Amino acid sequence: MNLAHLRALTDDTGIIQHATADIPNRASGYCTDDVARALMVAVDAARAPEPPPEADRLVTTYLSFLHDAQLADGWFHNFLGYDRTWQDRRGSEDAVGRAIWGLGYALRYAPRASWRSVAHEIFARAVPHVRAIAHLRARAYAGLGLVQAISAEPTWFGLRHELEAAIAPIVAGYREHAGPDWRWCEAVLTYDNARLCEVLMRAGGLLEQPDMLRIGREMLDFYAGIVIEDGIFVPIGNAGWYPRGGIRARFGQQPLEAAALVAAARVAHVRTGDSGYQALALTANAWFTGRNVHGAVLVHDGGCVDGLDAHGPSRNMGAESTVAALLAGTAMANDARDPIRLRRRPA
Repeated sequence: MNLAHLRALTDDTGIIQHATADIPNRASGYCTDDVARALMVAVDAARAPEPPPEADRLVTTYLSFLHDAQLADGWFHNFLGYDRTWQDRRGSEDAVGRAIWGLGYALRYAPRASWRSVAHEIFARAVPHVRAIAHLRARAYAGLGLVQAISAEPTWFGLRHELEAAIAPIVAGYREHAGPDWRWCEAVLTYDNARLCEVLMRAGGLLEQPDMLRIGREMLDFYAGIVIEDGIFVPIGNAGWYPRGGIRARFGQQPLEAAALVAAARVAHVRTGDSGYQALALTANAWFTGRNVHGAVLVHDGGCVDGLDAHGPSRNMGAESTVAALLAGTAMANDARDPIRLRRRPA
């Protein structure tokens, strides 16, 4: 795990959102969205048998940010200016879902008892908001965090019901929209698509609900059939998305799409034993290293460019793209049933 660019983007407050080339753009400030996902990367680094020296500082910085970002009612701010002034009254649903995801992961895997305790406290205050979240992706992010928390603390009263409630609208969306030519839970494919498949498969396995597992796999198979072209991953672009019956956007390809597909394919491989899913994960991960429509290497010195457009790759390497590449790498390296089965260091 090359943390060089993550370290460069992270100061004593959090991870700076954007970069100009590989230089942090301080004017862009920080956001909960990025910090929550960076926390998972830092936790993975900190629990390695030989953790890099910066790992502990990264974990404490990100946890401190999330602690400060949480409002009195358990919701979160999202955007913090470089002057350490919050720029919003309340953050987006995606930010809250991702905060719950990152905190659940830390609650389960952080190698220090104090880190797990702080993650537990912030997580517990946020969980009551999950049922009020409307957007499916935000529910998926929160669901991924709930899966991790339940796995860490199986007797935590009520969490299984919260997970079922979080996932239910995704299942309902699939039953409403799915047809012979469209195996999806919405009428349009937008961003971070494979996370919806991943949470259904993870939650279905944990809750022992085969139908949920089946839906997650059907969605993943449908999605893969669209985005894999002649052995190359071609993500749905953000320059128009892919509405049902319409034309799919091919550019504005984002690194988070590759990271999400790697994770979902790894889970499907473990759940089914089908080697085709391992091949799918490898294909998605290869998008970072040159197997893409431009044949461009997108990762450099621990950083990842912000996306692919018609003219080629972006020159900038911001937080979301860099964290996405690191998350994809750790997902490829580890067992999707229990990510990173490494010995825990003493608290």
